[in-house]
Amino acid sequence: MRLRQSLKVFLIPLFAAAGCKTTPKVAEVNGQCADVYHGHVCTWARMQGKTVLAVGVSVPVTAIDSAPAETGPMAWPPAAAAVLQLPESAQAQSGLTHFTMYWEAQGHPPTPYMVPHFDFHFYAIPPSERAAITCADQSKPAALPAGYALPDFPLPPDMAKMIGVPVLVGICVPQMGMHSLPAAEFQSTTPFRGSMVVGYYSGKPIFVEPMLSRAMLEEKKSFDFPIPAIPGQAGAHPTTFHGEYDAQQGVYRFVFSGFQAGS
Repeated sequence: MRLRQSLKVFLIPLFAAAGCKTTPKVAEVNGQCADVYHGHVCTWARMQGKTVLAVGVSVPVTAIDSAPAETGPMAWPPAAAAVLQLPESAQAQSGLTHFTMYWEAQGHPPTPYMVPHFDFHFYAIPPSERAAITCADQSKPAALPAGYALPDFPLPPDMAKMIGVPVLVGICVPQMGMHSLPAAEFQSTTPFRGSMVVGYYSGKPIFVEPMLSRAMLEEKKSFDFPIPAIPGQAGAHPTTFHGEYDAQQGVYRFVFSGFQAGS
């Protein structure tokens, strides 16, 4: 009798422990940071155990407000204000490896984008592969997202002379890649506010980019952009994007989530 009671006392907590599974806590993992225009810009990932819930970057409003006016000739290729790795533990599931930030003080052609804006690129390729992009490979993807265009852009004579090419095929920029955008925007005469760019090189998708006007960011409001279905996307990738403004911290958090496995 005593043996049975002893076994019962021993086994009950053992069975209880086996049937009780603790849900991992949600935690934020830090990526790389850099000081940009008097603001501390940082990448991060939100994870639950080994599951990636979101990845993104935090950009203080001070970095947006303090971005300088253009004071000299345009650099080619443009110089990045920041190049930051995303947390390594989140790269495989999210499909995103690193982030680059560019400030376009006077905008750039085509016409709708000739307003001050920021380029926030999130790449699906290693930094070394991005840095090696020369635009010598002019191959384009076999198919684009619905409603998107990837045109060739003839340059004004002075810009063509400086860059050394008369046309940007697929609006390709060295160390960035080709840029496709909603086709209706290219025909617009109204300055853009914000768009989701899909980037390519060697015929494959390599980045997604919230391209955001300074005027829009100065409104200090949260917003959402759709991420289109991207033909030929082979690896893991995000399906949703949210621009979250934190008024207490004075920070934008650009958040990618809804990750899907590649085909």
